[in-house]
Amino acid sequence: MASSKFTPDQLAKAYKTACMAELQALKPGNVHAFADGHGMTIEDFIKSADVTAEIVARADMSVGERIYYAVEATRQAVGQNTNLGMLLLCVPIIDAALHMNGEKTLADCLGDTLAKLNIEDARMAAKAILRANPAGLGQASQHDVHDEPHVTLLELMQSAQDRDRIAWQYAHAFEDVMQFGTARYADAMRKWNNPAWSATALYLAFLTRYPDSHVLRKYGAAAAQALMEEAGEIEHLHCNSDNPKLVQKKLIDWDASLKQRGINPGTSADLTVAAILVSYLS
Repeated sequence: MASSKFTPDQLAKAYKTACMAELQALKPGNVHAFADGHGMTIEDFIKSADVTAEIVARADMSVGERIYYAVEATRQAVGQNTNLGMLLLCVPIIDAALHMNGEKTLADCLGDTLAKLNIEDARMAAKAILRANPAGLGQASQHDVHDEPHVTLLELMQSAQDRDRIAWQYAHAFEDVMQFGTARYADAMRKWNNPAWSATALYLAFLTRYPDSHVLRKYGAAAAQALMEEAGEIEHLHCNSDNPKLVQKKLIDWDASLKQRGINPGTSADLTVAAILVSYLS
């Protein structure tokens, strides 16, 4: 793991590069370079990355402030939620990278970042979530984001971990991203040396690993489970191909089918961006 301290400019650039890499990947059900979807265009996502890059890397702001102001900038730029989950994941990673030195790894610093999150971070993040208004947000019996938080952002996320995979990352030191995701991306890069196909492999791996939270909230457990099973077949074809170009038509057909059904595995896409970001910072 790299031990040099990154500058905010370097981190803003790494974040934008990770966002662009994820958009170049054919991610069935999601917005990507091959197809728009769900009332959103690839331009919306490019613009969102552009207007948030400097904010997420600001060393003079807290984690909660960066999440909130990045969501606000996105709303002003594209008028809808394109990146809430991505911001909730990437901001703590970038905060950790800002505190790296010769003594500590990115994982060490991420642990420090999560431990120092406070009630104000929870307040700002809750405000960001309400501003973004993600599909299927609903109500929670404990620590609902509609209420004024009286716990830290880490505690808020811990209380939501069973129903949201992004919250689960906070409760488990970003395990899916830092361990599973980066390893899967590295394996794919070794196999094909192609960032776009490797990002597709990473996205499909997340899709088959657990029920996508976004789909779960919107359509329920049965639909999320069915999606995992469909994804498993596609992942097998993609990952066992020496030339993923040969699987491209299957991916595009499945993409069209998912979009026709209104299924957008947004959480898996968010985790993909975060894992690519960590891979760059490593």
